[in-house]
Amino acid sequence: MYFRRKTSAGRAYLQIVESRRNGDQVRQQVIATLGRYEELQASGQLERLLRSGARFAAQAMVLSTVADDTAATIASRRIGPALVFERLWEETGCRAVIDELAGARKHGFALERAVFLTVLHRLFVGGSDRAADRWREDYRIGGIDGLTLHHLYRAMAWLGEELAAKDQDGRTLFAPRCTKDLVEERLFAHRRDLLTRLDLVFMDTTSLYFEGAGGQTLGRHGYSKDHRPDLRQMILAVLIDGDGRPVCSEMWPGNTADVTSLIPVIDRLRRRFNIARVCVVADRGMISAETLAELEARRLLYILGVRERTDKLVRELVLDDPAPFVPLVMKKRGKETDYDAKAVALVGRRYIVCRNHQEAEKDAADRATILAALERQLAKGDKALVGNTGYRRFLKTISKDHFAIDRARVEEDARFDGIFVLRTNTDLNPLEAMLCYKQLWTVEQTFRTAKHLLSTRPIFHKLDETIRGHVFCSFLALVLKKALEDRIAALARVGSWPEIIADLDSLTETEIEHDGKRFVVRSAPRPAASLALRATGVALPPTVRQAAVAD
Repeated sequence: MYFRRKTSAGRAYLQIVESRRNGDQVRQQVIATLGRYEELQASGQLERLLRSGARFAAQAMVLSTVADDTAATIASRRIGPALVFERLWEETGCRAVIDELAGARKHGFALERAVFLTVLHRLFVGGSDRAADRWREDYRIGGIDGLTLHHLYRAMAWLGEELAAKDQDGRTLFAPRCTKDLVEERLFAHRRDLLTRLDLVFMDTTSLYFEGAGGQTLGRHGYSKDHRPDLRQMILAVLIDGDGRPVCSEMWPGNTADVTSLIPVIDRLRRRFNIARVCVVADRGMISAETLAELEARRLLYILGVRERTDKLVRELVLDDPAPFVPLVMKKRGKETDYDAKAVALVGRRYIVCRNHQEAEKDAADRATILAALERQLAKGDKALVGNTGYRRFLKTISKDHFAIDRARVEEDARFDGIFVLRTNTDLNPLEAMLCYKQLWTVEQTFRTAKHLLSTRPIFHKLDETIRGHVFCSFLALVLKKALEDRIAALARVGSWPEIIADLDSLTETEIEHDGKRFVVRSAPRPAASLALRATGVALPPTVRQAAVAD
């Protein structure tokens, strides 16, 4: 039924009308004519009628009072984060695995809930465990009411706790086996089936600095990717499979070099996950003569980036090999990228020379811009050019105080436009090897886009085990992030991660009091939140419901 304004003989009347189906046709039947519209409106009878009827439509009245800001607000909580990620926490096996491992010991509190709270905090804000304890006050998360900050600390210590001596088979010089390793192994087993393979493994590292001492062994001074060499740090490595799913994490003291860690990590990976065949894909920072020798000795397949500018063999012989390139055009988000690749065999080694034509054009344009600016500066004077590294690589010294553009260096630099070189012992054709290596760029992009997940600072913990647990929660956050992205991709949709997080965070439930009763009113979901809810199969709670009465 609905109201209808009907005009007859120049006069407007207000009617209550009901639509009824008669066979294949829909007909309207007038239930009542209330009177002339202008008279009802002028006398106030229409307003009184609607208010009287609204007593029997509580939802409409509650929404009206919320819109008018006349309702008494009791409490408001954000519900989006827990709605989506609680479902993923269960489907990925995180909840079951942690419950099972924690069940062997009586902790006296909901340890799994403490871990989930910390992981959820990583996804949306990040920061210390103390910050997570404050953050949760504005959110509706099931099962966390009895938790205190001390419980969060105990949960972190449990995750990073070293296993008994009998369970230390497979530990490395850098890291013992801990509870978090059991979690990773059981999560992998949870999603493993007959078709699951781990033959491609991508590894990337980042450094995390400490505000304090950084534990008993983890905090060490080393090469800082955060440009904070004054602070102690640790190294975090994440290994990801060929489908982009996080497999495991490794944590080492901050003075551990990438080139010395690759082989121990791969040995440990094969033992932990019972892998017979693995191909290591890593960037040029992982390469050393010793690393390559160890990979060959273990008969491990690898695709590794090469420093083409500083490797004399590559620079002087590989790049000049006359073998023809094989072209490949890739389309992504409506844009085409032209690649070339070719294999070059030299002194028992196999190289893949790859070229990105769009990147080559960019390199040439950047160099032309530098040379144009350099010529302008040379016309003004020479001394200002010496400290500029971008300029200096194209300069030669003519006399003590005079410089000129070195055309030979310019030509040499042009040889590397759009070029990247790989070294591999696989029998993959050049394009296949190039595409495998390009997946590593996707992993690196994952590190960049998920920087707030991994930047768990500030880290104030004093013990190695609590530090390991604190950082491992960022790994679990990465697991949930990937799970949501996969489900969105299954809908043939692409979601912006910042928009998803912001829209889920804006979804709220507000408890209000109206007419002596309490109601819970849910806000409308924004587009990115709706996409995440649809992808995970989560139904929204009602827009308005009566609040449960506390016992």
